Order: sequence, then structure tokens, then C-alpha cells
Amino acid sequence: MPVPPPLEVDVGRGLLRPARYVPSPNQDTRPPGASLDLVVIHGISLPPGDFGGEWVERLFLNTLPPDGHPFFRTIEALRVSAHLFVRRDGEIVQFVPFHARAWHAGASVWRHRVACNDFSIGIELEGDDLVPYAAAQYERLADILVALRRAYATLAPAAVVGHSEIAPGRKTDPGPAFDWARLAGRGAEAG
Repeated sequence: MPVPPPLEVDVGRGLLRPARYVPSPNQDTRPPGASLDLVVIHGISLPPGDFGGEWVERLFLNTLPPDGHPFFRTIEALRVSAHLFVRRDGEIVQFVPFHARAWHAGASVWRHRVACNDFSIGIELEGDDLVPYAAAQYERLADILVALRRAYATLAPAAVVGHSEIAPGRKTDPGPAFDWARLAGRGAEAG
């Protein structure tokens, strides 16, 4: 397997290189004075349990066809995004610049702070709660966290949490299939 190129954040543009950038309309400006203090890990597959294909990207671009699968009708009104999406093969797609607010966390609380979208970076992994994530995803996620912490000083000590931790009872991802110890073993501590 070829070694992927090193990751670097272009702080001025808020983009991760060499990620493929596909701008999502589902973003807005962070509140004045907001700093990056949290990284939220998500898991997503569309339709649920299916990997590969264009559906996650199309969800984040508001172009998911409601008739493409029966499940799509249940989410057709959603307007969501994430900063990054890591496919099972390790490919990284960026939808929102890091300085902008992605719509990934929804109603959420972390350490008595509400509205986690305001101060977090959202990273979606292609997966679901019960299927083990791929080795390439752990490798790329660890590399992403290193690049983000190099670029943004406030992220150096920042927590890395699952969506389920900031929206308990409402969200379960990245689920029990996500191996937090494996991520920590790659030098990317959660907290």
C-alpha cells in the first residue's frame, strides 16, 4: 500500500492538504471570539450499513435524491455537514473550512458548554456503530489530529470525543465499533 502524503493545514484558507475540497452549503460563521476547543468524531454510512459510493457527499451537498433509497426519505430535510469525511480507504474529503462552523453536532453539550458546533471540528468516519472501522481510517484520523494540533494551538490540549458524548441519548456514533485505544496508540489521545 502506498504511503499517503503528509497532512498540512493551510490556516489562511482553513483547508487540509491534500484533502479533496467539496464545499458544503451547510456552514456558517462561528460566533465572534469562538476558539477551536473540541474535536468530535462521528460515524456515518448511507444507506445505513452500506459503504462507498456518493451518498454521504450528496447528503452534505443537499443533493441526496429522496428516491435513491427508502431511508433517504427519512432524512431528506436534513441540512448537515462536517469539516472532514474519512472514507474506509483513508481518502479525506473536506466540506467546510476549519474557521467556519460546520453543522455536525446538533443539540449538544460539552463540559457545560452548549452548541458544540460553535467551538468544535467535526470529523465523520465512513462506518457504523457495529462494524469495525478500517485501519486506514485510524491512520488518517491520527494524522489529521496531529496536523490540526500543529495548526491550531487551542487544539493541542483539546478533547477528542464521540458524537455520543456530546449528545447522549440522541446519538450513538461512532459507536462501540470505534476503538479509542487504537486511536490513542497512534499518538492521538482522546479526552
